[in-house]
Amino acid sequence: MSDGDASGSSAPDPWVQGPGGGRPPARDGRGRSGTGGASRGTGGLFEGGLERLRGLDGRDLMVGVLVIAAGAAAVTVVNALTVQVDNPEVDAWEPWVWEGTSAFVVMLLAWLPWLSTAGAPPDMVRDGWRARAVFAGVHLAAAAIWSALHVVGMMSLRLAVYGWAGAGPYEPGPAGEVYLYEFRKDLLSYAAFVGLFWILRRLRRPERPTLRPVSFDIRDGARIIRAPVGEILAVSSAGNYVEFWLADGRRPLMRATLAAIEVELEAYGFVRAHRSWLVNGARVTGLVPDGSGDWTVELGTVRAPLSRRFPEALARLKG
Repeated sequence: MSDGDASGSSAPDPWVQGPGGGRPPARDGRGRSGTGGASRGTGGLFEGGLERLRGLDGRDLMVGVLVIAAGAAAVTVVNALTVQVDNPEVDAWEPWVWEGTSAFVVMLLAWLPWLSTAGAPPDMVRDGWRARAVFAGVHLAAAAIWSALHVVGMMSLRLAVYGWAGAGPYEPGPAGEVYLYEFRKDLLSYAAFVGLFWILRRLRRPERPTLRPVSFDIRDGARIIRAPVGEILAVSSAGNYVEFWLADGRRPLMRATLAAIEVELEAYGFVRAHRSWLVNGARVTGLVPDGSGDWTVELGTVRAPLSRRFPEALARLKG
């Protein structure tokens, strides 16, 4: 990996003063890279899934099971009473067995959507079609397995209860038809449980400590510049590219959108100060009012705009 400076020149940015010249974007296939050199390919997605699984918190599962139990109890009561009204010829206890066994197995299987929610890629927009394909594949496979376990579990319990009660054989029907019938309902239930666990994880996210990556990989043409996150002063938009303003004066370009880079860096103290600028809050050395509510952010020798349209950025940088 080369650490040489970018060569060439570009028209000066009226908002920036500092060492190192800019340059026009090279017309090549520059791709993105992420923190710590992690690949955005399929292998990187699965590695990220394993990391998320290792970081699971059982509190999400416990809270989720309580919520699912409350919902399952309500559904059991409503469905059992409805079946009794619609089928007066069946014994009064049978609808409660049918609905109760289903609800009980659903609660026992809550761990499966909990695991699949943690392991599936959470940032499909950022990671592209590979992440979307993995996301869909993980959840479709998990939903099919979850439904199969649900059917086997509740049918086994019903057979046991009927045998214990001496009520005659329980005949659920052909296994394939039963599974397809239940899968249509289970798919909706599974999706609801995934949504529940996703919400629980989002609500608890602020409690997690922020881990700073050692570096951020900037794919500048055919080379990769591995820059410590703390050495990135700012990132600015440059057409279809973004320009990184490094503390050593280099200004490498990478083909990406500023919004995508913001997703990568916002957890590490970077603030959107302008529609075309991100600044590293930890490297701000001064704030200068420009009038009309606009400001200039000083990052050593680099100057970046802070628009009045971003009042939250000003509040964060003032600290």
